[in-house]
Amino acid sequence: LNISLSGGTTPKNVFKKIANEYALKIDWDKVNFWWGDERCVPPDDPQSNYAMTREYLLDHIVIPKHNIFRIHGESDPGWEAERYGNLINDVLPMVNSIPQYDLICLGLGEDGHTASIFPKQIELFDSQYNCVKSQHPESGQIRVSITGRVINNAKEVILLAAGETKAKVVEEILHQKEGSENYPASMVEPQHDNYKWFLDAEAAKYLQK
Repeated sequence: LNISLSGGTTPKNVFKKIANEYALKIDWDKVNFWWGDERCVPPDDPQSNYAMTREYLLDHIVIPKHNIFRIHGESDPGWEAERYGNLINDVLPMVNSIPQYDLICLGLGEDGHTASIFPKQIELFDSQYNCVKSQHPESGQIRVSITGRVINNAKEVILLAAGETKAKVVEEILHQKEGSENYPASMVEPQHDNYKWFLDAEAAKYLQK
């Protein structure tokens, strides 16, 4: 299985639960871990998505090193976007002439971004490339992110959102309110129609019961 993981704070509890309850129940030899985006920092930096995954999941399971396909945040971001995009092409099966993940896990930002595609760079979602360099609109931090062509070609996509700060954008996207098309997360429309949102009560507070 080729699984693309999300960074940020929300997946931490998911990783903890997997490590605590499923570490010995899953044949990790058959799982390849990838990342949907990465901050351009070294792999031991506290901001690194890889570092967070390693702390809460990878260090608690037995998985071959060659099954870990991390984005090299310490490398030149333009070069790394090209390298990682090519690696995706080389390793993943091709479906519709596009590489296909078995599962992509996404997060949701308060500004409606997903992976590291932000509203002010929403055109990157439709890039012809598998992977691109992006920039956080406020901090200016450079990141590397997979794009919509890969996201929407996955067999299955799940989006995780937690906390009251996500509630407004969750409501706008799911209720397709005016202007929600400007959120990159609204552009996630997997061709295989296997797409699920997992929300906590606070993130879902504006949705109808």
